Amino acid sequence: MSTSAHDNAPGAPARDQPRSGPPRRAVPLGRLVAGRIVLFAGLAMLAQLIVVLVQYGRDPQNLARLLLERETGAIAEGLSRHGERLAFQLPPELAERYGTSASGYVARVRTASGVVLYSQCDEECTEHFLPLDLHPPSFWMRIITPGYPLTFAGGRTVEIGNRSVFIEIAVASDPQRAVWNVLGEEALDHMLVPMSLTLIFVLGATLFSIRSALRPVRQQAEQAERLDPLKSDARLEEAGMPLEIARLAGAVNRSYARTRDLMAAQKLFTSAIAHEIRTPLAVIRLELERIDHPAARRALGELDELGHFVQQLLTLARLEAVDRTGFEAVGLDDLGRETVEALAPFVYEQGASIAFEASSNPVVMARPSLIRDAARNLIENAVRHGGPGVSIKVGTDGGPGLFVQDDGIGFDPAPPAGDAPGHYRRAGGLGIGLEIVRRIMALHGGQLETERDAPRGTRARLVFPTEDVPLTPAR
Repeated sequence: MSTSAHDNAPGAPARDQPRSGPPRRAVPLGRLVAGRIVLFAGLAMLAQLIVVLVQYGRDPQNLARLLLERETGAIAEGLSRHGERLAFQLPPELAERYGTSASGYVARVRTASGVVLYSQCDEECTEHFLPLDLHPPSFWMRIITPGYPLTFAGGRTVEIGNRSVFIEIAVASDPQRAVWNVLGEEALDHMLVPMSLTLIFVLGATLFSIRSALRPVRQQAEQAERLDPLKSDARLEEAGMPLEIARLAGAVNRSYARTRDLMAAQKLFTSAIAHEIRTPLAVIRLELERIDHPAARRALGELDELGHFVQQLLTLARLEAVDRTGFEAVGLDDLGRETVEALAPFVYEQGASIAFEASSNPVVMARPSLIRDAARNLIENAVRHGGPGVSIKVGTDGGPGLFVQDDGIGFDPAPPAGDAPGHYRRAGGLGIGLEIVRRIMALHGGQLETERDAPRGTRARLVFPTEDVPLTPAR
């Protein structure tokens, strides 16, 4: 199908583009399942309520019977016995319904012998009730007018002590919607309460089951957080796990294995390239040294920079193969002082200055040669990119940490677009030296902190983890 020109014209809405917006927050599985259980339970209860209403609506006689039982039971609350004498007081909540005439509801309370304890009925409405001289049955009811609204009369016998009392009512109309109260109680007693209890137990059992089922997933996630992809034995435990979780753990382990293979191939590739370049560089340098020309001298300077870069590539390739089990207790003051003494001739030759500031000689677990490489990279970075006459100060603190501070032109801590995290550009530098430092500190469980130093300059700090180490550093 052809596409018209205006489809891709500037200003036309983009098609098949993913919608941008804030990322959706992850919802716990238990909350998600619980919400759906409650939703569908609510829908089931609503459907059941509709069924109940329809069933009762189709059977007005049954509804009238329920209303009769409810009303006579409420009236019976007003009965009392004083010795052998029976008394009746209309409950206050029924006063509006059975305490006035022409309300649409009438009631009569009498003994089995025909003694009337209470009557709201005149002579005209007594035709709906049984004669007083008739011994009443335990229950009776008749429909006055079939259908709705409900019109009926009836009564039932209640026992108070060893005396029988007969309560009769007649409903000519239902202005107070008593029938809806009956429907509400039926729905509450026979549907809402049982279903609510069922929902609580089902919800509790479901959440408990989900929590139990996800416990291995949580354990695997915690184990995955501690995995070191640089270790050859880094893997998630699959034994004893449910089948689905074991499959996930196996997929993660295979992914780690592929990652290690890729890293090994990258290190091999980087190391091979660096080794291959070193020999041609040495030959080119020899040839340039024979040429007595300013352009040759400038080329030698650029060649030295390139050689330094190749050496850094080799260092990066070798770092991942370091055995971290051979660390020893190292005094940072001793190590910093040795590094400054070794690099002082190079620093002064470049027109810069350097000094060392000792502290309490904090002791850390480390490989001394790697920490010297990290400090040397920071010092060389300051010399190469700090500007003419830069002043460098190396020192330690109780963090424990080792810092290199200069008053040079500084650096931009934000990586330019396209640069990987951890790469910094100082005065046009490639940032390989700082990446070496960052990886060395990662091997030691620490980190590299860099910040601008007021009023100008840069402060780079090697931060080591706090851990128990021998009080006497190894020499």
